[in-house]
Formats: sequence, C-alpha cells, structure tokens
Amino acid sequence: MRNRSGWWMIIIVMLLLDFYVFQVIKALTSGVTEKSKITIFSIYWTLSISAIAFLLLLPYFNTDTWPKSVRNYLFATFVGLFVAKLLAAIFFVLDDARRAITWVLSKVFPETDTGTNTNAGWNLNRSAFLSWLGIGVGGSFLGTFIYGFSNKYNYQVKKIQLAYKNLPKGFKGLKIVQISDIHSGSFGDKKAVQRGVDMILEEGADLILFTGDLVNDQADEMLHYKDVFSKIKAPMGVFSTLGNHDYGDYVSWPSPTAKKQNLENLKQVHKQMGWQLLMNEHVALERNGDSIALLGIENWSALARFPKYGRMDLAYDGTERYPFKILMSHDPTHWDAEVRPKYSDVDLMLSGHTHGMQFGLETPFFRWSPVQWVYKQWAGLYEEGNQKLYVNRGYGFIGYPGRVGILPEITVIELV
Repeated sequence: MRNRSGWWMIIIVMLLLDFYVFQVIKALTSGVTEKSKITIFSIYWTLSISAIAFLLLLPYFNTDTWPKSVRNYLFATFVGLFVAKLLAAIFFVLDDARRAITWVLSKVFPETDTGTNTNAGWNLNRSAFLSWLGIGVGGSFLGTFIYGFSNKYNYQVKKIQLAYKNLPKGFKGLKIVQISDIHSGSFGDKKAVQRGVDMILEEGADLILFTGDLVNDQADEMLHYKDVFSKIKAPMGVFSTLGNHDYGDYVSWPSPTAKKQNLENLKQVHKQMGWQLLMNEHVALERNGDSIALLGIENWSALARFPKYGRMDLAYDGTERYPFKILMSHDPTHWDAEVRPKYSDVDLMLSGHTHGMQFGLETPFFRWSPVQWVYKQWAGLYEEGNQKLYVNRGYGFIGYPGRVGILPEITVIELV
C-alpha cells in the first residue's frame, strides 16, 4: 500500500507540474495565431499525457520481457521530460515569487488618483525573460539528454603517466590498460562494443585490469558478449575483480541457491574469457627481474546502501615484502574509508563505479557532474601524499542509455 501511495504521489506531482508549465506556455503564446496555439498545445499535452499514461500502466507491464533498447529508451525519455520541466519550473517559480512580492508592494503602496501617480507602474505580468529562459534551459536539457543517446559507445582513450620513486626499475615504462563497469546487460550494439575492444588492443598494454561490474545483474547477460571480451589479452595477463552489480543483489531470485549459482556462473565467465578474478587476494607480478603486488578485493563501499563483501586484510596479507602495490577496488569510497588510513603503502588504487553519472561537463579547466555531491572522488586522478587513486568513468552504461559530457573511458596508465 505504501508503494502504491508513493506511485500516485509521483503522478499527482507530474500532473501539477504539467499544468504549471502549461500556464507559462499559454502566456508566451498569447500573441500567436489560433492555429499555432492548437499545434503547440497539442504537442505539449500529447507528450505529457503519454508520459503519465506510461506511468499509470507501468505496474501492469512485465517490463523484464521488453526488448532492452525499448525499455531503456522509454524510461530515459520519461525521466528526461520530467527533469526538463522541473528545470524550467525553477525559473517560473522565481518569476512567480517576483510577481508575489510586486503584488504585496502594490497593496502597500497603491496607485493614487491625485494625478501624480507616484506609485504607478507595478507590473504583475509574467516576465518574458524568465519565462523564455526557463523554456530554453528545460528544452536545452531535453535536447542534450536525447543527443547523449548517440554517445554511449563513443569510447575515449585517456592516457596518463604516474611517477613513483619506489617503483622497481624493472617496472619502469609498464603500460596498464584499465577498464571498468562494462554492464553487458545494457548493450544493444555488438559491433560498437567490438570497436571499443579493438581500441583496447591497439594500445598494446603489458597488463590489463578490469575493476568490476561486468553485468547489470545476471551472469547470462554475458552470453552474447563473451566472445568479444575474451579477445582482450596482454603479455602479463588480464586481471579482474567484482563490482556491486555482479552479486545479483538487485534481482528477486527464486531462492538463495539461485542467487549463489548466478555468482558462481559469473566467476566461470571470467575464467572462460581468460581473466584472472581476484577475490580478496593478491598475486605477484614479475618483470625484468623485479616483483610487485597486485591486490584485488570484492566490492567494498563506505556508503551504507552497498554491502561490504571485500576483505582488504585477506588481500593484503603477505604483500608486505613487495616494494610497490596496486589495488583493484571497485568503489572509490574505499580509498578514504580504509585504504589510506590503514594501508598507506598501497601506491595505486584503481576504481570505477560512479560512471561520472554519465552526465556532466569536462573541460581542461573545469569538471562537474551531479555525482560529485555523493562521491568525493568520482572521475580521473586523485593524490594524497604518496598514494594515488584513479577512477575510471566506465566502459558501459546503465539506466540512462547514453552519455552527456562524461564519455565511456579506456584508461592507459604508464608507470614511470
């Protein structure tokens, strides 16, 4: 009952928002022809009513049986329309606040009939500037949101050099490719995914590391893509770890046994692709007569809504003798919460998880995404003392079938 009440509350909010925005549209179109008004109003209410009807009927649909692309685009368009109206409404509310203040002032200082009209000129009409600004911001957001659909396979190679004084001589010049958050259950274009894999192979990395979230929920999401990702090879191996989505925690399983079997199946997928899955353990990497440690833990998050499967104590045990350590840990909150305070000799931690929210703005001088309100470290390189963290923006996508500003990433790290 509580869920149903919440559902109806969302619908009521949407209706109120639709009528509120429509009042502004009516005001802005007061000077156009009746034919133009009918066209504009028809388009507006067709989209609005379709969105509400979709939400009303959603509980009666088994969306799991829908094609992934249809499901993803419908949900994304629905969210895009709602957020666009919400953004526009912010400016309309500002304008209405101005009008309310003006109305109060007009009552306190009414216009006089003395001929001097000293308080004349109170304007209670809507501001054309704020109204058009709201429409422009909301429309721009929706247009950008839809444009982002075309960016979901627009893989970007980001290259960085990391310098360490304690890096063994034999590992200088080591080239690592990091990928993260494949989310194969969201894919719909195998050729596009293959292009990304080809880009990975073109880098000629010595070592390839995958930092979790191979699937959205279920191991069988990889059936159609296992042959693609099994092509990823490197002279020193391909190593992987698990992310929060890999455990099947967001699916209603028929039994605990079925959930456990799904995880076992996923482990087998890693093995079948030739990837060595590190489960709270470490391996020694050897190059030119020197050795370093590579640690991989299961998902561990400082945020309460994500379970802590990782055991850093198990992965770290025995690595004390290595002069240099690389840690694969899916969630970047692990760095501040446990790695830095307790394991100060972990030189480099590689994470993913945030996707940069698949939405934001990145320039050489400025970087922003709403995800930074939740995650302190959310994309790119971070340094504290001698320790470094790199957060990969993700290879795939989930939820929103696109990317705006924060593009899918293939990271190339050279140790110097």
